[in-house]
Amino acid sequence: MTDRYELVLASGNRHKLEELRRVLPDVELELLGREDPPVEDGETYEANARLKAEWGRLHTSAEAWAVGEDSGIEAAALGGAPGVRTARWAAGEPVARMLEALAEATDRGARYVCVLVAVAADGRELVARGALDGEIAARPSGDEGFGFDPVFVPVGETRTVADLGDAWKTEHSHRARAARRLAALL
Repeated sequence: MTDRYELVLASGNRHKLEELRRVLPDVELELLGREDPPVEDGETYEANARLKAEWGRLHTSAEAWAVGEDSGIEAAALGGAPGVRTARWAAGEPVARMLEALAEATDRGARYVCVLVAVAADGRELVARGALDGEIAARPSGDEGFGFDPVFVPVGETRTVADLGDAWKTEHSHRARAARRLAALL
């Protein structure tokens, strides 16, 4: 990128902000930091990300792109659930909830999915997606990351994302993949 872009993440999630900043060091990225986010009632990741981006657009300077992010995990044994409803399904206990849900499952395949939607003041919209395939471990391991990272083992790895660490995540996560695609579109 030759130009420097300002993005405002329409979220209150500092973990996501920090992860995106590591992936996009050449982009000025701030957190919107409002306490009145919209209800995420879309049927797809893209719909929820767009809802957040459009809400963010209302509270962001004309120079910045408002970015909405929606992500989740899809477990094969749960028919792709919790998917777009991951945050509500996990209810603050993602690891315990997933391990409980898969206690009897033989197929532990899973996929992390992330969609970023960026909206400019003039109405232009950019959409970027990223995914990371893997499986759910039998028990948590590792100290880095957040959410399901202590039980998510990516394809080709033997350790969880939380064990692999933030540097690995910066290169390979679903959010990192979506962020790099968004940067290319900017």
